[in-house]
Amino acid sequence: MNKVIAPTNIYEPIGHYSHAIEIPPNARFLFIAGQIGAAPDGSVPAGVREQTRLALTNIVAVLEAAGMALTDVVKLNAYLIDAADVDAYAEERARFQGPCKPASTLAIIAALARPEFRVEIEAVAAKA
Repeated sequence: MNKVIAPTNIYEPIGHYSHAIEIPPNARFLFIAGQIGAAPDGSVPAGVREQTRLALTNIVAVLEAAGMALTDVVKLNAYLIDAADVDAYAEERARFQGPCKPASTLAIIAALARPEFRVEIEAVAAKA
């Protein structure tokens, strides 16, 4: 089982994440490429909230295909193109993840691969 590391001598996480996750020996790793907010038909909604929901849904589909679940995610990296989207992204992510709080990084960047993409999320999962 993956173990949350929560040092008491540093600041509390400022969002829905953990400072670190320890992975047990002999765990199986899954590296998930950046997922965009695209539906199965390739359509991309305009809003970051909907794109975040779809990107996370896509991550869950990849996890399930590998015999894993959200509880196995140990690291999320998210990229947004607009700082004004942080709150909507964070709300969707927290709602979607429930009690799971992987280590994570959020970056505001100039652009993603196509102009309609507002968010991209990559993940690392581990399961013993």
